[in-house]
Amino acid sequence: MKKFLLFTAVILSFTLLTILVMEKTDVLGLAGRELAPTFRETDGRLQLSWNRLPYPCFYRIESYSRTTGLVANEPSSHLFQGDFTFDSSYQVPRTAIPMYYRVTAYGMFGRLTPPSEPIENPDFPLDNTSPVSIFHYTENHKASQMPFLVWHTVPTAVCYEVELLSAPPKQEGGTKPATKKEGHLESTRQIYTNGWQADLRPYARRGVVYWRVRALGLHHEAIGEFSKAEPIHIDPALPSPNAPLINDFDQMPNFQQPVYPVYQWIPLHGMMRFEVELLTQPPEIPNGTQPDPKRYWSKVVDSANTCYDEYARPYAGEYYWRVRALDKNNNPVGTWSDAAKFTMPEYSGRVKAAVLGDSITHGGGAVSYSPAALEYSYTTYLDFPCLNLGRSGDTSHMTADRFDTDVLHFQPENLLILTGSNSLRSSTISAQSVINDLDTIRAKCEGNNIRPVFLTLMPINPKNIKYAFHTDTDPNWKLKLNLINGWIRQQEYFIDLEPYFYDASRKEMDTGFSIDGLHPDIRGKMLMGEIINAHKNVLR
Repeated sequence: MKKFLLFTAVILSFTLLTILVMEKTDVLGLAGRELAPTFRETDGRLQLSWNRLPYPCFYRIESYSRTTGLVANEPSSHLFQGDFTFDSSYQVPRTAIPMYYRVTAYGMFGRLTPPSEPIENPDFPLDNTSPVSIFHYTENHKASQMPFLVWHTVPTAVCYEVELLSAPPKQEGGTKPATKKEGHLESTRQIYTNGWQADLRPYARRGVVYWRVRALGLHHEAIGEFSKAEPIHIDPALPSPNAPLINDFDQMPNFQQPVYPVYQWIPLHGMMRFEVELLTQPPEIPNGTQPDPKRYWSKVVDSANTCYDEYARPYAGEYYWRVRALDKNNNPVGTWSDAAKFTMPEYSGRVKAAVLGDSITHGGGAVSYSPAALEYSYTTYLDFPCLNLGRSGDTSHMTADRFDTDVLHFQPENLLILTGSNSLRSSTISAQSVINDLDTIRAKCEGNNIRPVFLTLMPINPKNIKYAFHTDTDPNWKLKLNLINGWIRQQEYFIDLEPYFYDASRKEMDTGFSIDGLHPDIRGKMLMGEIINAHKNVLR
């Protein structure tokens, strides 16, 4: 027995030594081989494939986004995640911003190849703002008379224009709709999400129509060209969808709802009232017409595609939600949608870091994007895990009032605090009132062994706020900003955001960071994350 074990050990040692020599001397020439990754897209999901090496190994796939380049000594890219596989393909996690990927082969004793050349996500290329369609209605996969048209979001688009055509355009792209002579059938600009249920009943006899979409800005100006026109082959015999479509097409990697969840969908054609219900288990009757008898919470909203949960969901576990359309008398229209699922993780011990504040912390931006769009959350771009305790609509007083219920439940070691912007633009709330609220939060943190890290308020842009929200801004907002930020800069722990966000005149929020003048958009949220990353030494 001892001889057998000794023999086995010798063979194993020799095998490992042989593998080590092969890998370190590269006798197989693996370091010179190109993995050459490529993409294949199917119904909005990307598959990344590469050349398999003729040697047992595994592969690391790294996902990156570009940084703003506006923070000194910060890297030019942000690593979102690194995954491993033994296969020569990988299903890329959904995303909502331009990303690129690199693949590296590893053996038992280290890296076998250098990282591959970066390959861009074709759905979100860096140099293209034309939407990319997700659903395709071909001769082999025909549409009903009321199909959902869905495309990938264009970062910072406020809304979209969809055009229906009788024939393909003579020239693809461009920023102007076609004329009737060129095949224009109809178009709409009233689309505030990345999908639309088209009513093709007037065109069903044609058998096929074409569609394309372009992104629009705050003033309905084109911010990119039309997408490539695609055919819609119509089969009148197919049943039309009669439930809203859950909108989970473009989500950042490792999507996790904020503690105050937000639910979003693509609406039924022409409907403006919806009911959302939340459950702690799958619905008893999927796609039924009646409320689930065990539903945990429900809410009716006069909103085409979004519902904000007014309650925090801090308890760990699985949650399910679905939505249905209602008419003006609150009668159901069609059935419940499919149920979407999200998980609130269980935290053992104290949370390392959390953020507390109003809608700037909760997330969202570009007028139309809710906090469910995590590309509009600055926590997405932090180098460390961070729990989002933001709540849209908060004044500084409201934020302070919910400290005991929302913050103490998680007992974070560090609390990043950014609240007061809604108070800043209100003419009825003084700077001293905001300072008192911030001081209350500071005292509560120190009384519970939590390090309070204050973020200075950013400037705002009253003209853009007026256009986006039809509300006036306190003309003394700048004086209030100086007083509040002056107090923050006297605290032991703070990170100064304000100087980075001014326009060239140094008077207001730069529109390049915030379309609506209040909520930083993707570039602004990236910048916030990068500033915090550069000063994370203030955290415990």
